[in-house]
Amino acid sequence: MLGALMNQSHASLSDDMQVSTAEVDRLAAIAQQTPGVFGARMMGGGFGGSVVALVDAHRAGQASEAIRGAYGGVIGERPDAFVCRAVEGAGEIAI
Repeated sequence: MLGALMNQSHASLSDDMQVSTAEVDRLAAIAQQTPGVFGARMMGGGFGGSVVALVDAHRAGQASEAIRGAYGGVIGERPDAFVCRAVEGAGEIAI
């Protein structure tokens, strides 16, 4: 469900808000079609930025390599990618 919402959010940012680029749309589409990826959308400074993808933790490395390879074939060079995991946010520590 969250992945589908991410995909819809990207479509809205691209189509409705027009704050994406053809290159970022292509990268998001590649990510969305990659096995193990639940959803992807643009992130960061408007009019481009980067793409964040929600991926099955056990397939993150494989998905990253597949996305980098496919998009690298489009742009002629291998893009950077970072595999991150969500952690508990900041909180108050009582001492």
